[in-house]
Amino acid sequence: MVQDVNKKHHMVHFLLTSARLQFYKSWGSSFLMKIEELHLRELRMRLKAPFETSFGVTQDRRIPLIEIVADGLRGWGEITTIETPSYNSETTDTAWHIVSDFIAPAVVGRNLSSAAELPDLLVGIRGHCMAKAGVENALWDIEAQQKRIPLWQLLGGTRPEIACGVSLGIRENPQSLVRKVEQELACGYQRIKLKIKPGKDLVYVAAVRSQFPNILLSVDANSAYRLEDVGHLRRFDDCHLLMVEQPLEWDDIHSHARLQSQMKTAICLDECISNEKHAIGAIESGACKIINIKLGRVGGHTSARKVHNACQARNVPVWCGGMLESGIGRAHNIAMSTLAGFTLPGDVSASSRYWVEDVIEPEVMVSAQGTIAAPATPGLGFVPKKQFIEELTVRKRSWRVAVHASA
Repeated sequence: MVQDVNKKHHMVHFLLTSARLQFYKSWGSSFLMKIEELHLRELRMRLKAPFETSFGVTQDRRIPLIEIVADGLRGWGEITTIETPSYNSETTDTAWHIVSDFIAPAVVGRNLSSAAELPDLLVGIRGHCMAKAGVENALWDIEAQQKRIPLWQLLGGTRPEIACGVSLGIRENPQSLVRKVEQELACGYQRIKLKIKPGKDLVYVAAVRSQFPNILLSVDANSAYRLEDVGHLRRFDDCHLLMVEQPLEWDDIHSHARLQSQMKTAICLDECISNEKHAIGAIESGACKIINIKLGRVGGHTSARKVHNACQARNVPVWCGGMLESGIGRAHNIAMSTLAGFTLPGDVSASSRYWVEDVIEPEVMVSAQGTIAAPATPGLGFVPKKQFIEELTVRKRSWRVAVHASA
């Protein structure tokens, strides 16, 4: 009964906000965002437990946050870099440099009619997608507040709730991994993803599959293998997986196409896909059957929607990957995951899985059915805990209209 009431509430809200969005579209581009202030912070946050992947172990996170003030409204974005150039070429420190020396001077004082205009403004900066995404996504938050609709509705989302999966780091032994999977399934998560690397792969995955023969299970190699490992990788076909994510080099679509032709299991590409063109090239060359969209990796909501649309037009499912984000990055992931093409459970999970305390309220919570409800309030839908953010901040720079950057 409660579920039925909630579903009716979500549907009524969806219809009302959709009507409101159509009103604003018909009104035209009468909104302007004058970027009055930009604040760049670095937070230090400790994960509740170490998280191991094929490229290392992480527990202490250095997280850059963007806060923008435009027309009296505050929007928030997160730069989803990690501390080392092991996932991609960006790091916390490169993002700090790019925002400080190139992006902030280019955008503060500008008037934009839409957040989607920002990529053209930054076209002279090659790469650095995560740094750009943090700034752009903060503007999307502001635009949704201006139009008094939830961000997910502004993006064109159609799902009032999203399905959630969980990503599990490499464990010390198969038995420990099986116990962890059991715990996460009890929390309701609809898909389990296991990080793997050579020496900690098939035996671990087989143990989980043996204990849980019917769950939705996938693995993520983070580029830990090479094409000459094809014989070994083909053995994953016996594990009946949803996908093998990014098994080969981070920038090698061609080798993934050769590998996919020799495997039954679907390959999902992550690190290889930075934009719409990469997605189209990967799909048309047969390099993958699924694509993971990460907001930071592809450069923000504008590019993410283009990648989503390209995949949807080619009947390739997508899902939202995670980067051990704080609640601000997680909230943006929720908004993106409401788009129609996100048909597979993503890595968007509860705040409490990672943090003793998150930087937003309410914190992200997952239902017993493994879902997260899209927020009903305008903008991002979650309120940054400003005092707590200040306590976690280890460095900060600010830019204001007609004022030089201050340390």
